[in-house]
Amino acid sequence: MKEPAQARPAAAEQVASLTASGVATPLWSPWRAVVGFGVVSLAADMVYEGARSVTGPLLASLGASAVLVGLISGAGEATALLMRLVFGSWADRSRRYWALTFAGYGLTVICVPALAVTPFLAGAGLALACVLILGERLGKAVRSPAKTALLAHAASAVGLGRGFGVHQALDQVGAVAGPVLVAVVAAAAGTIWPAMAILIIPGAVAMFILVRIWRRMGSPVVASEQSDRTGSAADPEPRESALSRLHGRLPGVFWLFAAASAATSAGLVTFAVIAYHLTQDHVVSVAAVPLIYAAAMGAEALAALGSGWLFDRTRGGALLSLPLLVSAVPVLAFAGSPLIAITGVLIWGAAGGVLESSVKALVADLVPVSRRATGYGVFAAVQGAAAVAGGVMAGALYEKSLPILIAAVIASQIIALVLLIATLRRYQTSQTPAASGTA
Repeated sequence: MKEPAQARPAAAEQVASLTASGVATPLWSPWRAVVGFGVVSLAADMVYEGARSVTGPLLASLGASAVLVGLISGAGEATALLMRLVFGSWADRSRRYWALTFAGYGLTVICVPALAVTPFLAGAGLALACVLILGERLGKAVRSPAKTALLAHAASAVGLGRGFGVHQALDQVGAVAGPVLVAVVAAAAGTIWPAMAILIIPGAVAMFILVRIWRRMGSPVVASEQSDRTGSAADPEPRESALSRLHGRLPGVFWLFAAASAATSAGLVTFAVIAYHLTQDHVVSVAAVPLIYAAAMGAEALAALGSGWLFDRTRGGALLSLPLLVSAVPVLAFAGSPLIAITGVLIWGAAGGVLESSVKALVADLVPVSRRATGYGVFAAVQGAAAVAGGVMAGALYEKSLPILIAAVIASQIIALVLLIATLRRYQTSQTPAASGTA
């Protein structure tokens, strides 16, 4: 008999935690674990978002050309997205969720502060900086699917929407604080490298808290693993392709939702294009752009909290507001009035908050527990590819015709809305728990 969905929080609380010596330690409450992961993300975001805010100037100071800066930044983002396909599947197959989480955060904590030595290495400094930047992005790919699976395990006991919402809100605090810290230190020192060195402090905090969570949470017990195998055995086994062997069999409703999120991500105009409009059309001054971006990050944090709460209350229905938010962005953000344009940027941030919280919450409910890391890896790759394609489209259409850009975004969101409705109907009418593995 299939286990009712209400039983999942109870199962999540039955996880045992052992120290390295094998002595049982008191478990953290689910909320404490969720907040703990949020603080880890806050500290880690200070590290890598702080570095990313000055990656271009740092590489330029080492002698890099604009072409090289674009190549390294593009290769880094491709690494962070596409390699999740590999490490997500690896996490589920090996069950080494914590090992991959520690390894990923460790790469970030080591690579970013190490950028501080690159100005002192003469010609080798530029080469080392490129390697370190790519290494930090690889760390993101290594840890993200495994960490998100661990977070979903903890959040399932408190409400996936609320859990991911609180985590994303804390994450955004770090995304704002990191660049501010780097700006202050760089301004005081008159050079960039001391700002990179000081980021070792939030990095150490992130690793310390991560160790604490590991000791108090332990590895997630996949209570439904046996039912996964039983359910799969009853189904006819399809011939596996190379991709199937990599990511495993994921439910059909997962792919439907991935398509919906891809359409949404493709329509969400990137901030780079918006900032280009704000400055090139003299809507605001260049100095005001970072402040507007920080305000958008604040809106993202608030939206993550609100949409997470609504997600749990409406059984995912809150996601239907996402295509409406995305459609409003180009209409408002590309206006000539500063007030209207800033309103559009705030809506852009709110849409990002929903994408980073409630969307992840639904993925956790659609994918079997034993394949969550795989699901998150695949989902991130699909979303990332769509976002890159959407960014190129937005840039090209903005230069050609703003009305055409707005029409293209609205068309993509109509598709997204139809796919979302189909996804939620299957999700809400099916009483199959996420752990059962059926679509």
